[in-house]
Formats: sequence, C-alpha cells, structure tokens
Amino acid sequence: MELFNVYSLYPVEPVRGRGCFVYDAAGTEYLDLYGGHAVISIGHAHPHYVDAVQRQVARLGFYSNSVENSLQQRLADRLGRLSGCDDYRLFLCNSGAEANENALKLASFQTGRAKILAFGKAFHGRTSGAVAATDNPAISAPFNRTPHVEFVPLNDLEAARARLATGQFAAAIVEGIQGVAGIRLPSDEFLRGLREACTETGTQLILDEIQSGYGRTGRFFAHQAAGIRPDLITMAKGMGNGFPIGGVLIAPHFEARPGMLGTTFGGNHLACAAAIAVTEVLEREALVPNAAAVGDYLIGELRRIGGIKEVRGRGLMIGIEIEGSGAELRRRLLFEHRIFTGGTGASTVRLLPALCLTRELADRFLAAFRETVGRPL
Repeated sequence: MELFNVYSLYPVEPVRGRGCFVYDAAGTEYLDLYGGHAVISIGHAHPHYVDAVQRQVARLGFYSNSVENSLQQRLADRLGRLSGCDDYRLFLCNSGAEANENALKLASFQTGRAKILAFGKAFHGRTSGAVAATDNPAISAPFNRTPHVEFVPLNDLEAARARLATGQFAAAIVEGIQGVAGIRLPSDEFLRGLREACTETGTQLILDEIQSGYGRTGRFFAHQAAGIRPDLITMAKGMGNGFPIGGVLIAPHFEARPGMLGTTFGGNHLACAAAIAVTEVLEREALVPNAAAVGDYLIGELRRIGGIKEVRGRGLMIGIEIEGSGAELRRRLLFEHRIFTGGTGASTVRLLPALCLTRELADRFLAAFRETVGRPL
C-alpha cells in the first residue's frame, strides 16, 4: 500500500531530537527553527517531559471521559495560573481544528445565532467549520462552503463593526497572530475595538491562539498585549510538545450542559501528563520571558540585514519577507547550513523555534541567513 501523497517533502528524515536540534539516521545535526509547525515548545526530548510521559503510560495511558480524571483538573489549575485566565474553564480535545470547532459551536449555542465573522487570510483548521472560517478556497471543498461565514480584512475595524452591527453573528474569530498568512499581526487597537464591538452586539469573541499561544510571543497568549479578555480562547500545538492535545478556555458566562460537547480521546491521561509536564518546564525554565528576549534580539538583528523587505512578529513567532524565492532560501538554509525553517507564500520564511532557543543559536542562524540572503536567489 502507498501513502496518499498530499505533502511536499524534503529528502530528510529526523529520527531523534534534543533541545533545538534534530538528527537524521546518519547522525547529521540540524538546527530546528520551525519546531514542526510551532509544536515543539519546550524542546525535543526534554528529560522532564520524557520522564512524565513514560511514567504515565506505564500506569494508565487511556480511559474515556465517562470516569473522573484528576489529571484534567491539575492541568486546568496550572493553565489558569500560568495564563492569568484562572476564572475561565477548560474543555480538552485533540487538536487546534477541534478546539476551533468546539468554540464556534459554543458561541452558537450561547447566542442562538448561526453566522461567524472571520478575517482575510485567516487559517483556523481543516475540519468542516474551521475550514469554512479559513480564507483559502484551495483547501475548502464544496461541502465545507457555507453562507454562515463572512470575511472582512484584518485590521479593518470599521468593516468589522458594520457587519457585527447587524446583530446576526454568533462569533468573531481572529488569530492572535496570523501564522499561515505570513505572520500578520492584528493591531492592539484593532483587537480592543473588536472586543468592544462584540460586547456591544452580543457577539462572542474567539481568539485562536493555536499557533501564537503558549508563550510563543513572550506572553502566554498573544492577545494579552492588547489587554483584552476574549470569550473563548483556543489552543493546541505547543500545548503537548508533540503529543496531540488541544483545548478551549471558556469565559465564566457560558453554561455547561451535559452532552453539549464531547470527545473520545480528548483530555486522556497520557495527553494530560504530557501537557502538565510542558507547563512545568515553561515555568521552571522561564521559557516565556526567554521567548520575549531572544525573539526581540532576533527581530532587531534581522531588520539590520539588507535584502529583506520586512520582518514581522513578536517573540519567537517571526516572518521574514525577502526579495526572491522563500522556498529557495529555505532549501539553501537546510542543505547548506543544516537549519530547518518554515515558509508561507512565495517569499516569506517563518521562524517558530522551541522557546528554549538561546541567543547563541540565534546568532548561528543569523550568520547563515546573512550569508545565504547575500547571494542571488
């Protein structure tokens, strides 16, 4: 049997990792500045994480949500304290797309409305509701398309206000930073205005922090720079450091009713053990302030390099828009300098490294980047 080939693959196979590095079967070392789509938050094979997962799987890897699981409450307590959202409640699932699906459903239950406002170039996932709120027709099948979702441009507050004023919208969903779109930031003023407009119209504000959350931007959630409180916050990716887990933080005004949400695998024992270990490492090793410090340094140094059109981002969520082919620059970084980076669009390179990235490793990347971008692409 062959695989259903939907991915563009580099001819490289990492077989083990450590911290910010991965290694192929021949032992070749690669600096990983992409973290598997922002998933690796505390570093590959962190000893505390490995120990926690091994100990849990030796005890009990899984039982369903028909019984009590104290690990879920332990994770909720830690998340509330670290994020500053301790009065929210937590629903656990398996992925970012599922988190968004459940947030959209909760908003619709809460308001009795069907319509969703989303923003240009948004990416919220590939499942039915999430992809309907994603501004990319290439990944939305006819089955997924619905008149219930409308789009307005990101940072166009007047357009958002005008649509929300109709009173038809259950939710507005916006990314803390648009990742797939090339690291596009909603302005703090836009987020504050959107929060105000949602409150005025009874619309639930959903912050998709799946890629931008979990300390990546130097705050636990990217939207916290604007000083707002969403009604629903979705998360995944860095939450499990590679183990599949997602979640929705739900503001106090939502009523929980038995059966309104559900999942077979969400919040299982092994996933919770992995996620608890991640929060422990984030806290003990001060990785959120490290992301802020190293990210600020990287962004500042990148902006001094010639041949770059723009550098966008916060913390360790960085988009570098170059003159020429982003794919070719990434290929050279990988095969000439053994550095993994990500890409989006024709000319943007994305950096989404583990939050344990050091300034020394940032300098190693900067030297390689200067040398590579200095040659015609």
